[in-house]
Amino acid sequence: MKKTDPPIIVEQVFYLPKEKVWAAITEHEQMVQWFFDNVDSFQPEIGFYTKFVTKVEDRKYTHQWKITDVVPGEKITYHWSYQEYPEAAGQVDFELTEQDGKTTLRLTNTILEDFPENIPEFNRQACIGGWEYFIRQQLKDYLGDQ
Repeated sequence: MKKTDPPIIVEQVFYLPKEKVWAAITEHEQMVQWFFDNVDSFQPEIGFYTKFVTKVEDRKYTHQWKITDVVPGEKITYHWSYQEYPEAAGQVDFELTEQDGKTTLRLTNTILEDFPENIPEFNRQACIGGWEYFIRQQLKDYLGDQ
């Protein structure tokens, strides 16, 4: 993924109030149910930092998240990088809008610094698939949304 690539955008409509979706994406005890189960802690506050490890085959990825923007109930932004690849970085925005009893979650993943091309998990299609899995399957299933 390159910083010249267009952002990856994944949207999902939930037939739930915005507060329920916001809680699912910002409360640690809920996040570990659908997102990454090994995140030790999480606070939806600017400056909050956490890191945790995932593995794919023999590759280790130490995720590093730093919260850079929060509008309670509406938007949270992470700076997302990996300890093993300090030259690569992205930004992920989770934005909520509510209309007629439905909440739309719009996730935007923007590349800030190029990711290595030789790592399969950093392929654009893999990233799209990962976000679709988390938002359109895991979160949707977790919230029990129709």
